[in-house]
Amino acid sequence: MYKIENLTISVQISETLTFECETGNYHTFCPISCVAWLYTKIEDSFFLVIGTKTCGYFLQNALGVMIFAEPRYAMAELEEGDISAYLNDYEELKRLCIQIQKDRNPSFIIWVGTCTTEIIKMDLEGMAPKLEYEIGIPILVARANGLDYAFTQGEDTVLAAMAHRCPEQEFDSRERKHSTLKTTDLVEDYKKHPPLVLFGSLPSNVASQLNIELRQQSIQVAGWLPAQKYKDLPSLGKGVYVCGVNPFLSRTATTLLRRDNCELIVAPFPIGPDGTRAWIEKICSVLEIEPQGLEQREEQIWQSCKDYLDLVQGKSVFFMGDNLLEVSLARLLIRCGMIVYEIGIPYMDKRYQAAELALLRDSCRKRCIPIPRIVEKPDNSNQIRRMRELQPDLAITGMAHANPLEARGISTKWSIEFTFAQIHGFSNARDVLELITRPLRRNENLENLDRATLVRINKQEDPSERQH
Repeated sequence: MYKIENLTISVQISETLTFECETGNYHTFCPISCVAWLYTKIEDSFFLVIGTKTCGYFLQNALGVMIFAEPRYAMAELEEGDISAYLNDYEELKRLCIQIQKDRNPSFIIWVGTCTTEIIKMDLEGMAPKLEYEIGIPILVARANGLDYAFTQGEDTVLAAMAHRCPEQEFDSRERKHSTLKTTDLVEDYKKHPPLVLFGSLPSNVASQLNIELRQQSIQVAGWLPAQKYKDLPSLGKGVYVCGVNPFLSRTATTLLRRDNCELIVAPFPIGPDGTRAWIEKICSVLEIEPQGLEQREEQIWQSCKDYLDLVQGKSVFFMGDNLLEVSLARLLIRCGMIVYEIGIPYMDKRYQAAELALLRDSCRKRCIPIPRIVEKPDNSNQIRRMRELQPDLAITGMAHANPLEARGISTKWSIEFTFAQIHGFSNARDVLELITRPLRRNENLENLDRATLVRINKQEDPSERQH
């Protein structure tokens, strides 16, 4: 029910999720850019991207700001002779890996396949085991080509490859294993529960924050995938519970579930106060632990963000689709009081994101607003036409469309910023809202500046003011 100037209008609210699929094309950043954040997280790794000069130019431009940090990645450029199969791929890759081993001495090397390796059918999976045996260093193969994967799914393929190298160990769910406890941890701080492994690449401080949040519920995290060191990869097997922290890791989740026989906890993702609380509650529920103080913790965070909430209240937002974080961010913004017109997303795994979709639906029900439609692989031309009609206050989009939309009077926010920002957990809720509201605050400042300028001009034109 809506009341507008003494006029009451009855509106039927849809309580079902509507999914659409348009062109089937990916309008996203290249997935090989996952190297940018993975090489900093996995400290003893080396990434060898196998592609053309175009891939090299992309990496040079995307990661060029990190050149002085001497990053642990390199480009194996395919020449015409490689593509036409005149040269021996195995011998050249062997030479490069031996050189990497000599110069950097990594614990393992990850071959990152690109579009070209897919097109010419390079047998990376066939060459890697043979070369690994010859040079004595683990070599993993991750397909991160833009033909099959969206921007952030590059990380998904890398983690799925790493899951195959995790130690296998079967745990008895009736017993609590203390072998994974750190020397600084006390056994009595935790309740008896099966091993819990979290997967998803997060900055170390953010991962520590989530560990602390779970520890406050007497839950111990047995390990993370990826680990900072190759030797610290968590043990997986029957009886181990795994839970993801990002919505773009469906391939990793499937690998852990099917190959490693782990128990997957399908939970909302810990983005925003509501998502973090629901994520912890779901883990507690599965591990049969009664959560403590989460309602008060969430309310405390919302209170600390009140200045941002006042700014976004009633504003509208449109997601074009880029990094697969769209559903989680839309759910958070709906909880903050924003109106979400459409959620574009490059790829949707309804099983892996089932809990997140349920939380989105519940958030809309609580606010008595329609559930926004979800458009998978959206057609950008169609989306721009819809935005012209709807005129949202904000569009969250890929970098390619930001300037054209700004020229049409629609404020934008780059979706890639949420990929690199620290947005997980209770402690980073203000950082998420700070990113969201930056263009809104900029527009408000410009409007205030325009009004002040107009007042000053009017005063100068006033004859009485001129006499003074």
